[in-house]
Amino acid sequence: MKHVVSVSIGSSDRDHSATVNMLGEDIMMERIGTDGSIEKAIDLIRQLDGKVDAFGMGGIDLYMSGAGKRYMFRDARRIAAAAKVTPLVDGTALKSGLEYRVVKYAAEVEGLPIAGQKVFVVCAIDRIGMGEAFEELGCDVVYGDLMFALGIPIPVRSLRTLRRLAPIAMPIATQLPFSWLYPTGEKQRTQADDRPKKYQRYYNEAKVIAGDFHYIRKYLPDSINDKVIITNTVTSRDVEELGRRGALALVTTTPEVNGRSFGTNVIEAMLVALIGKPLSEITERDYFEMLEKLAIKPRVVRYK
Repeated sequence: MKHVVSVSIGSSDRDHSATVNMLGEDIMMERIGTDGSIEKAIDLIRQLDGKVDAFGMGGIDLYMSGAGKRYMFRDARRIAAAAKVTPLVDGTALKSGLEYRVVKYAAEVEGLPIAGQKVFVVCAIDRIGMGEAFEELGCDVVYGDLMFALGIPIPVRSLRTLRRLAPIAMPIATQLPFSWLYPTGEKQRTQADDRPKKYQRYYNEAKVIAGDFHYIRKYLPDSINDKVIITNTVTSRDVEELGRRGALALVTTTPEVNGRSFGTNVIEAMLVALIGKPLSEITERDYFEMLEKLAIKPRVVRYK
């Protein structure tokens, strides 16, 4: 049996484990949250290093890309350095291409009302493929990167503009404590109902709300009637809550496994374990060929 562990700086309330059989091989997939503690994440990786087949790094990206450069998050670099033997991935190599395909699948195969619609992507700098798919489908897209990551209430109206902003903001943002940019630990437990309702215009005008689920739920309106949600890493409770608020459909970029959609970092770690090559030799083509073999498809929940 192969063993894949996602060490996340997110809430331990979202911990989950499941064993699946892929190509005749049993794989135990496990997510362990450290409630925002970087030190706990480092200690856990050190304890398991060499004892598991692959690590996923959850709740934080290792780096962000802009203008042909990679900018590593200071906190993520420390976590990744703890893995000396076992390969560690954060889902980035898989995310952009996978999410591009998922948006196209939802629109063209599932027939969900996406093409030509207004779309609110809460943060796209780490999921450019998703933005590209929406723009190719003729959508009117608002990107909330400045709003959600930096607290600047300015919408970005195109990927072209976002790409121009990236090399200006990234060198600074990646050196900040990650918790300033993204909800970790206890902040992931706080219900959206307990927060002031910011940016409601963009939520309400959009037919499609997409991107990271913790950002989506941060200011989610009480009513999301007939909206399509395209996101990741939702629990069964999250799925039920979206239905109660009136969503038309939910699409998750990764499949359901025992009631939970694991993050792309877990899926990438699973693929690394199955491919069996040194991490430095694995290409994007290797990932997507393995996804085809496994017949992995996004989850689509239709509420209406």
